[in-house]
Amino acid sequence: MGRSYLGEFEELVLLAVTVLNTGAYGVSIAEELRQRANRTISLSAVHIALYRLEEKGYLISEMGGATLSRGGRKKRLFSITNAGREMLAEIQEVRNQFWTAILNPSQS
Repeated sequence: MGRSYLGEFEELVLLAVTVLNTGAYGVSIAEELRQRANRTISLSAVHIALYRLEEKGYLISEMGGATLSRGGRKKRLFSITNAGREMLAEIQEVRNQFWTAILNPSQS
């Protein structure tokens, strides 16, 4: 099986989950993207990306406890896997190589 492709939006969602750590769920991820990337994204787009990343093995999820503020409903909490961390490291390395080549063309 070949390497999974990770799109830009999936990368941002994966980064947001990593930043949020134990508090990563749909609404908090959408808010993180709004604040850090200055992007307004629909909650359904975030959920689609989360489930796709989970299928690829980059995230795992579990149900959190029910809260009164949510009418007794539980949140699905997401966390990054080792494979997800490795993917982010690979992406960062590729981007760093490009930026090095752009900033220092004589070294590429």
